[in-house]
Amino acid sequence: QVQLVESGGGSVQAGGSLRLSCAASGRTFSSYRMGWFRQAPGKEREFVAAITRNGGNTYYSDSVKGRFTISRDNAKNTLYLQMNALKPEDTAVYYCAASVLWGALTVMYRQSQYGYWGLGTQVTVSS
Repeated sequence: QVQLVESGGGSVQAGGSLRLSCAASGRTFSSYRMGWFRQAPGKEREFVAAITRNGGNTYYSDSVKGRFTISRDNAKNTLYLQMNALKPEDTAVYYCAASVLWGALTVMYRQSQYGYWGLGTQVTVSS
């Protein structure tokens, strides 16, 4: 199995940027498809982005497309989420997740696809 630890969260003004990291340990990182999710206060956790094992393909929610970029460095066992042009509605706890499943990347918005989760990192965007 894999253990996931997120970092890089913080407070930023609208229009600013943050880069989140997710450090993985345990089983070989490159054997997992990876995703980012977020949960805002009083709301359900929602999909943000996903990436294939070799980083060659990515998939985003419409709410972040064009502003966020998911990437990974398999040599460093680390997943990233570069967040630009942040908005107050991006305020949430951000979670990384790992999946051992194969198939279409477009189903990776489903939380049921992921078997491993980090504890999250808080992102707060002020107006």
